[in-house]
Amino acid sequence: MSTYIDTMEILKKYKIRADKSLGQNFLVNDDVIDKIIEASNISENDLIIEIGPGLGVLTNRLLEKCNNVVAVELDKRMVKIIEERFYKNISNNLEIINDDILKVDLSNLIQTKKQKSNIKSVKIVANLPYYISTPIIMKLLEQKLQIDEIIVMVQKEVAERLIAQTGTRLSGAITYAVEYFAEASKVIEVPKESFIPSPKVESEVIKLKVRKTHKIEVKDEKLLFDIIQKSFTQRRKTLANALVNYNISKSKSDVEKMFKTLEIDINARGENLTLEQFAKIANYLLK
Repeated sequence: MSTYIDTMEILKKYKIRADKSLGQNFLVNDDVIDKIIEASNISENDLIIEIGPGLGVLTNRLLEKCNNVVAVELDKRMVKIIEERFYKNISNNLEIINDDILKVDLSNLIQTKKQKSNIKSVKIVANLPYYISTPIIMKLLEQKLQIDEIIVMVQKEVAERLIAQTGTRLSGAITYAVEYFAEASKVIEVPKESFIPSPKVESEVIKLKVRKTHKIEVKDEKLLFDIIQKSFTQRRKTLANALVNYNISKSKSDVEKMFKTLEIDINARGENLTLEQFAKIANYLLK
C-alpha cells in the first residue's frame, strides 16, 4: 500500500486534519521517504530519535531498521495514533514521549538508552515543523549531545542557509554555527505536492554530520557566536561598524588596528568572513 493511501485511511479513521498551529504537513511521497531512510544509513544497533513523527510514516520504516526508536511528539492526537498503530513495538523497540522537543532532556535520554543497550550510533531523523526548525537544530548542536548525525526536512530557504558556504551571500549567522559543529550536505529537494496538505513553500532534506571536534579552536565560544550574530543583525553595515555599535570593540581605531593585524579588509561585512577569521577576531579581543 502506498503512503498516500495509507495516510488518507488513517486521517479518515481518526477524523482528524493537520493542525496548522503546530506546522503539520503529512509526508506522503514514498520516494522522499526512501531517500531519508537511505541517507540515515541505519543499523539495528543505532538509537534513532524521531522528532514530530505525526502519523508514523517515517516511524514505520525506522522500526523495520532499528532496535531503538524514540518518537517525540507534542500533539496528543498523534500520540494516540502512534500508540495504536505500533502497539506491538512499544514493549520492544519503540518509546513514545508526549512533549515539546525543546523541553526534553535529550542528554539524559541518550545516556539512559546507552546504559540499557549496546548503542552503536545516535541519530536524529525528523520532518521538522517549519516555524520552529531553527531553534530545534540549534538545540541539538549547541547542547553538544552525543549525537552522530542529524537528518531533517526543513523549508528549502532555511536548508540553503544551513548548508551554504560561509563567506558567501547565502550565508547567515546559523551557517557559521552549523559549520562549527557539523558537516552539512543536501539530501533531496521535496516538492510541495509531497505533503497533505501541501505547504506554501518547497522543502529540502539535509544531513548534518556532527563533528567529534569543532571545526576551529576558539578561546571563548560564546564571544565568537555573539560577534557573528551581531555582524548579521546589521548585515548591510561593515563588520567594523557592527563591532563598535554593539560595544564589542571600544572604537573604530581599535578595530582598524585589529583588522590590520589580522589582515582583514576594514570594509568587509560579516558575510565576507570565514569562520576562521571570526575566530581570530574573538581570540584577539580576549587579549
